Amino acid sequence: MARPRPPGHTRVALAVVVAAAVVLLVSPPRPAAAQGTTEADVLIAFRDTLRGPDGALPGPLRSWGTPGPCSGNSSSWYGVSCHGNGTVQGLQLERLGLAGAAPDLSALAVLPGLRALSLADNALTGAFPNVSALGVLKMLYLSRNRLSGVIPEGTFRPMRGLRKLHLGFNEFSGPVPGSITSPRLLELSLANNRFEGCLPDFSQPELRFVDVSNNNLSGPIPAGLSRFNSSMFAGNKFLCGKPLDAECDGLGVPRSGMSTMTKIAIALIVLGVILCAVGIATGVLGRRRQRPKRRAAAEALGGGGDQTPSNPKLNTAPAVNIENAASTSQPRAAAAGGAAGGAAAAKRQRRDEHGRLVFIQEGRTRFEIEDLLRASAEVLGSGNFGSSYKATLCDGPAVVVKRFKDMNGVGREDFSEHMRRLGRLAHPNLLPLVAYLYKKEEKLLVTDYVVNGSLAQLLHGNRGSLLDWGKRLRIIKGAARGLAHLYDELPMLTVPHGHLKSSNVLLDGAFEAVLSDYALVPVVTSQIAAQVMVAYKAPECIAPQGKPSKKSDVWSLGILILEVLTGKFPANYLRQGRQGGDLAGWVQSVVTEERTGEVFDKDITGARGYEADMVKLLQVGLGCCDADVDRRWDLKTVIARMDEIRDPEPAAADSSSSSS
Repeated sequence: MARPRPPGHTRVALAVVVAAAVVLLVSPPRPAAAQGTTEADVLIAFRDTLRGPDGALPGPLRSWGTPGPCSGNSSSWYGVSCHGNGTVQGLQLERLGLAGAAPDLSALAVLPGLRALSLADNALTGAFPNVSALGVLKMLYLSRNRLSGVIPEGTFRPMRGLRKLHLGFNEFSGPVPGSITSPRLLELSLANNRFEGCLPDFSQPELRFVDVSNNNLSGPIPAGLSRFNSSMFAGNKFLCGKPLDAECDGLGVPRSGMSTMTKIAIALIVLGVILCAVGIATGVLGRRRQRPKRRAAAEALGGGGDQTPSNPKLNTAPAVNIENAASTSQPRAAAAGGAAGGAAAAKRQRRDEHGRLVFIQEGRTRFEIEDLLRASAEVLGSGNFGSSYKATLCDGPAVVVKRFKDMNGVGREDFSEHMRRLGRLAHPNLLPLVAYLYKKEEKLLVTDYVVNGSLAQLLHGNRGSLLDWGKRLRIIKGAARGLAHLYDELPMLTVPHGHLKSSNVLLDGAFEAVLSDYALVPVVTSQIAAQVMVAYKAPECIAPQGKPSKKSDVWSLGILILEVLTGKFPANYLRQGRQGGDLAGWVQSVVTEERTGEVFDKDITGARGYEADMVKLLQVGLGCCDADVDRRWDLKTVIARMDEIRDPEPAAADSSSSSS
């Protein structure tokens, strides 16, 4: 006899029980983080797989320890950023000299809030790392490494919320994977690799930056990419269609006169194009069939694009510097197009750059002057060269725009070359130049906005108490390191900075020094430089027929040291004509009268027990300010003496005791 069927509600209950049993059988175990392993454990385990060129753990990462990585939305761990709920948001491990094979990134999948990951500007080798487990990652930066090989077709398929992907300046080869066309993609950089074959189609309406220049790509440029600047496709000999000048013939290859051997090569490329088209069509069909499942999976993983408390938008992105970019890209472009093609490309580039912002930082959101005009703006101040404005873009970070009206020391080509030279500088104590605009009547320089403003604002704006002894020493040491990098990288300049003063020393979120307005001497007239630039106030410049020397920047550094220690504004002493004619003269007179205790700023806290170190730094400042250039210390000596001054212990830095 047939068994009676259970009533409807009983059948539903049985189905739920069976489904739950199946889930338990086929679901993977819970991530380690959910089983009691903390985010600190995960990060330290990942860190321990990293090595520098000497096989040792890079110094900045040795500080990871206790307390945990996040305290609210701030972190004391190098390279770690946090959500407001105290979970890890981003990991930025750039320019650490990381060597060897790329690490296993799947170990980071147990960090539920991880949205940004950057290992750019290192020396990682081997194949593209497995990122399939990082389904909720929004930003991935691997530019400027030594990664190579073919990226598997389905690599990015699980990353449906991927917004920014930067893989430039590696040695990747093979076709561009079709899965790279994430539906939410905003930025893509594949420049200066060895990718070949045709480009997949891009139909994302929000896509705003694509750079595939200097590869071996071929075939027609997809319609979704035709709106971008032609320079983004330069150096690909067999690409055709808009925005390039090369038209495609009926087979989808550049229409031009060809030799027999070239025609044979083109025939092979055409075959590759056909295969690409078949692959794309197959991929599209597959994506359409799987789209509902993937959408559900993405929402379950928190990979949707809407902002929620557990899936916030990132308000910053790792800045990826382009050290040696020009020297890397130019030979490939020349090899691809020949001398005549290079000249034509340069001419087109100059035409494209006329009256437009020129970006020299890879991985940065592109915007136009119109975007700056629409952005909310705030006047930051007016300096010797011109005005500065903070502009908060509608969809991007805050930037600072500086207008320079007296900067006509060189022509357009020399100006552009010098700006690119500055763009290749990469140092944590130097503010990167993001973009510039050249017009005959004025120039614009665009940089990042630095959150804590300038050193001058804190010292002289009744906020000096925020700068304890530990912070002041760290600021001076950072400024000296930034200056030393300019001396190393720009040896052709007599004064590599030229305008070092407290208003040009910016302070980031950790109160680290970031130098701005550096290396402008080559692009301003000598008359303007002598009138407004600080290095030209050095004693050797003020003397009749005086000229700046390699030690003029050192004099500026000395005045900065004395300003930080005394809290006095240097311009007041120049204007009032006190003994010695400058701040150094006043300090020297007080020290000579054995009244050294009167020199130090009364707002300096956390100095108890470090009075002798403060005196040592005072002596360094005076050594930098010797009016006799021959007796004035050189920069290497200055830094060596600074390194002898001990950094305060954290407890001492938090003390409220002021110096005597």
